Amino acid sequence: MGTYILKRVLLFIPTLLAITIVTFLISRLAPGDPAELIGGQGGENQMANREKTLENIKKIREQWHLDEPLPVQYYLWAKGIFTLDFGKSLKDNQPVIDKIAERIPVTFIIGFFSILLTYAISIPIGIYSAARPGSWLDRFLSTSLFAMYSLPQFWIATLAVIFICSREYVMIFPEAGLHASTITPDTPFFEWLVDSAWHLILPILMFTFPSLAYISRQMRGAMLEVIRQDYIRTARSKGLSEKVVVLRHALRNSLIPIITLISGLFPALVGGSIIVESIFSIPGTGLLAFNALNERDYTIIMGELTMSAVLTMFGVLFSDIMYSVVDPRIAFERKNS
Repeated sequence: MGTYILKRVLLFIPTLLAITIVTFLISRLAPGDPAELIGGQGGENQMANREKTLENIKKIREQWHLDEPLPVQYYLWAKGIFTLDFGKSLKDNQPVIDKIAERIPVTFIIGFFSILLTYAISIPIGIYSAARPGSWLDRFLSTSLFAMYSLPQFWIATLAVIFICSREYVMIFPEAGLHASTITPDTPFFEWLVDSAWHLILPILMFTFPSLAYISRQMRGAMLEVIRQDYIRTARSKGLSEKVVVLRHALRNSLIPIITLISGLFPALVGGSIIVESIFSIPGTGLLAFNALNERDYTIIMGELTMSAVLTMFGVLFSDIMYSVVDPRIAFERKNS
């Protein structure tokens, strides 16, 4: 297993190189010129003296190397990636890594608890539906979850803000932000913690519900496939209870497809959700990326895309390691391959 992990980590290098090239080219293909946007040409910030405006734009291009050929621009940006130096924001000249690091904690909290909640709900639903296929509760859960899955996330989040975050209807949760206006630096920690949790409950729920139907269906399908295996019939023939058969013998081998899905959830810990963070005014990395797109702030966009891609690679590696934990035969096959 150690050799396998080392090989996969070494494979990260060419993969990361390809990712940075694609990320760089995508950012450069976006319409608009950040130098003109920052310099004020053609917008509300246009200077009265056109010559001064053009000179300002020229200086910005020189400062950020936007006047260099694309290969040179890529080299200047890519060489700092391995030291987490993603350059500086085109908007305010602040280090990109500092701007991302400032917003990662809240995005990580939302993503982490959303993943926990998703699996904590989806796996039991999938197990129950597979153990009692065709029952009225199985049909009810399937219909309800697919209905939730078909509803757009932005629409549900908007309705939640209107109907359960408004004094005109029901004021259950705060409608936006991370803290109430009464929270100050002198506020006791416990009160601050409770207020923060209360503000994050609804965003976490909105971030969670789209994944429930998909993961629960995957769990149900995997469990049904395992339950039909011969060794499960043998376990039942020995007189073991259905609970023991399902939870001890079938569950472990049903988790492999579910583990695979974890790799796709890792980027959410950094990338966040643009929709949820925008609707609830959560100052996370998703909202930072959205604003960067509007402002043509290439360095922030490339920094977030690269970090999300790296997390995806580590998510795949984590999934592979978990495979061997769930099914030791996988590690044995790798060892002898």
